[in-house]
Amino acid sequence: MTAYNPQLGDAVEDTQRQKVGKVMGFVGPYVQLRPVGGGVEWDAHPDRLQPVTLAETLSAGLAVADARSRKECP
Repeated sequence: MTAYNPQLGDAVEDTQRQKVGKVMGFVGPYVQLRPVGGGVEWDAHPDRLQPVTLAETLSAGLAVADARSRKECP
């Protein structure tokens, strides 16, 4: 099995945190992710990332927009 090698701009799932994010950069052994729809970046281990479909990416962005409309997040 070939390991997934994320690229800048890819939408991925951090399986450790069960969150979908966009690859923003690479620092040391970590991949920096930002939630789809914006927010605070976090560091993830590359071996815990998997690519997501366009539908999953859109669903994650919609969840952020809905939470903002309910004033649950900035």
